Amino acid sequence: MVALIGLLVVFASVIGGFLLEKGNIYVLLQPAEVLIIGGAAMGTLVVANPPSVLKRILRGVAAVFKGSHYSKEFFLSNLKMLYELFSHARKHGLDKLEQDVEEPEKSAIFSQYPGFLKDHHAVKFVCDTLRVGVAGGVDPLELEQLMDLDLEVHHQEANTPVTSLTTVADSLPGLGIVAAVLGVVITMGSLGGPPEEIGHKVAAALVGTFMGILLCYGVFNPLAHAIAKRNAIEAQYYHALKVGILAFMRGAPPIMAVEFARRAIPTDFRPTFQEMENVCKGRTALAAAEAK
Repeated sequence: MVALIGLLVVFASVIGGFLLEKGNIYVLLQPAEVLIIGGAAMGTLVVANPPSVLKRILRGVAAVFKGSHYSKEFFLSNLKMLYELFSHARKHGLDKLEQDVEEPEKSAIFSQYPGFLKDHHAVKFVCDTLRVGVAGGVDPLELEQLMDLDLEVHHQEANTPVTSLTTVADSLPGLGIVAAVLGVVITMGSLGGPPEEIGHKVAAALVGTFMGILLCYGVFNPLAHAIAKRNAIEAQYYHALKVGILAFMRGAPPIMAVEFARRAIPTDFRPTFQEMENVCKGRTALAAAEAK
């Protein structure tokens, strides 16, 4: 919602300033320019990216407009989940987590945290890591290397849409010039006609350049940066999960392992130690926090 408001402010400011200078709004309505610039931009996007990347771009843009689900309550919920996992493993043995990691949707622990289960990569990341731990014979250093590999691959995939959108954004001013040149070509063919007609065609050509620059710096570049920032928060979330699991695998008590994870949470969303302890020990109603 915030992203949508931002885009509305961009267009309202640009068009509002144009109208304040007594500009004719109908001059900006040039369907041919929109077709040339928009069609060429979408075409280059399709040419340069496989279907899997195009799907990620659509999901990334949708997530930007939907808004981030990362909050202090979200991280508190995940800290409590880790605490319950670690406490269960410490009490009954790590091998008792086998059923939970094999079928997380049916797990008595994971099923209490629908927000976690919605993130399929987080589920696979945690369950695959614990599965290796349950199998045994893996040094914590090797386990860390496995998690780093997983996170590196996910980071590269998550940032592919950012690179693609940035590339399209960089091409938009050039495509605007293409539209403007075509407009000039049409104008040259009308020389000798009424001055009003020539002026209209010149204005239409200039609108192409205007649209290309506006879409570049006012829409596509901001969207790419918004996706990148969302990916950065997501990466910090996975890093917190990694730190907590590693701390437990190295022998830290459940509450201390969760404290390691808490310290890895971005400060904008990081709960205090007392908030974390209260939630983990059941002194607050986590259900109310998750409902926010």
